[in-house]
Amino acid sequence: MLVKANNDNAASLSADQLKQLQQVIHQYSPLQLAWASGYLAAKSEGEGGAALPAAAAQAQSRLTILYGSQTGNAKGVAEKVLQNAESLGIAATLVNMGDYKPKNIKNETHLLIITSTNGEGEPPDDAMALHDFLSSKRAPKLESLQYSVLALGDSSYEFYCQTGKDFDQYLEKLGASRLSERVDCDVDYQSDSDVWQTAQLEKVKELFAANTAQVVQLPVAGNEAASSIHASPYTKESPYTAVILENQKITGRDSNKVVQHLEIDLGESGIQYQPGDALGIWPKNSKAAVAALIETLSLSHDEPVAIDGVELSLAEALSSKREIGPLAKATLIRWQQVSNSDELAQLLADGNKARVLINQKQFIDVVKLYPGSVSAQALVELLPALTPRLYSIASSQQEVDEEVHLTVGLMQFDIDGELRAGTASSYLIEQLQADDEIDVFIEHNNNFRLPENDSTDVIMIGPGTGVAPFRAFVQERSARDADGKSWLFFGDQTFTQDFLYQTEWQAYLKSGELSRLDVAFSRDQEQKVYVQHKLKQNAQAVYQWLERGAHLYICGDMSRMAKDVHQALVEIIAEQGSKSEQQAEDYLKQMRIEKRYQKDVY
Repeated sequence: MLVKANNDNAASLSADQLKQLQQVIHQYSPLQLAWASGYLAAKSEGEGGAALPAAAAQAQSRLTILYGSQTGNAKGVAEKVLQNAESLGIAATLVNMGDYKPKNIKNETHLLIITSTNGEGEPPDDAMALHDFLSSKRAPKLESLQYSVLALGDSSYEFYCQTGKDFDQYLEKLGASRLSERVDCDVDYQSDSDVWQTAQLEKVKELFAANTAQVVQLPVAGNEAASSIHASPYTKESPYTAVILENQKITGRDSNKVVQHLEIDLGESGIQYQPGDALGIWPKNSKAAVAALIETLSLSHDEPVAIDGVELSLAEALSSKREIGPLAKATLIRWQQVSNSDELAQLLADGNKARVLINQKQFIDVVKLYPGSVSAQALVELLPALTPRLYSIASSQQEVDEEVHLTVGLMQFDIDGELRAGTASSYLIEQLQADDEIDVFIEHNNNFRLPENDSTDVIMIGPGTGVAPFRAFVQERSARDADGKSWLFFGDQTFTQDFLYQTEWQAYLKSGELSRLDVAFSRDQEQKVYVQHKLKQNAQAVYQWLERGAHLYICGDMSRMAKDVHQALVEIIAEQGSKSEQQAEDYLKQMRIEKRYQKDVY
């Protein structure tokens, strides 16, 4: 008979016993913990130790779901896989790669990997350690492992789904066998990921059929994702309808840029966020962009179409349900079939030329270049679903309570003499004003977090709108009375027109809550000066801060700024630390693995 849980004296462990248990189980993998839990359960019933307990036998057939996520998409998919596995009675454990001990992979039997790709083909920060381990000489043979990989990416980038491809290749070389072939997903990933996970879970359930295990959620140290799945009822699929409180331009009248500060009321939603998180917003295409596309294709605004069984007008569908601006390769392939254009077919066969087209044109431009006739229903089936956009949150809830703030720059560009605008930025800046409603959700970003120790120094590098999360960081550290030093590097075009949040930074400097501020305004002098130049001018102090354990953060443009800043840091570390360039790169890589060097780039 089991001892009742409320019998504290009989059931609880002494402090020494608990300490001993914690020291032992700390060495165990999730698979070994499952075995141990079954073994101990059997022992508590008075059974002998000679036979393997049922729960331990079941643990031999356990599914591990590993995810590497930079902005939250891979995490969201992984959480959904876990929920579906549980509903099928599959024993499964969900683990962020950053919380996973790479050497434990030798204990796995069935593995699903879900990962995004960061930057120019790099793994997400939380996947770096496992990625490096599997490609190293220390990686074990994995002949007993069956696995499948779901790779999330963006076909407009050269290294499309590269991290997923890497994991697939590494595991194959180590002797593991595939449950099924890797699936590479583009920006509109939902449908492909759903098909992939359904196939994998059916295969796993079939493999486990002879020994179906009861689902037992095991505690995994640092597994924040598993514990926060139901943290908020408001998600990407079920957003909260918030209200715009303020939408104010914060660049000067003569600035070349339009940057707005938005304040959004979360009301009584109970939504919670941390500095470093992003706000997901569901945008709408502008009426002008919708009208232009409909006119170009000689269609009717009011013509009825059906999406997911719901009937609505073509104009409504193109406004709130379909992407009509940014291009994806799949969209180009479908349009080539409509237009039957040999020129477009040849272009698609050349990866570099296809990427140039994707990066430099919008869908309406492709329609004009390669004309074709399509019905309204065929058009909405051809176009990808509208996806939410993520914006770095520019406020701390400690400071603003039930509000969330954003810093948004209007994206505008000329295409063949016609002015185009970014879907989300034009929606936020040109279509919304105070008292308007907006659908939002929080995308938690555990790869961009302030240090837990408030005495730790931080260096923040955020030119332009990349300064947004650092406004949240400084507000948070101020509210927490953090005694660690804070150093901000900010840059933009001109001091008088583009110094975002200037008075706030000056107030924080005066109070001492911001220790140092270095600014670079590229067009205020003949020779352009950027944040990387300011870093190098302060090379000795930057290196000293890093050596003392400072955490380093970069936010902003991925294609140029982040690369230039990274290279400047390599040169600083090599020069100040008397290291080779490779040693300096390794220094920064180790900082990333330790979560001391974090990026939020786009």
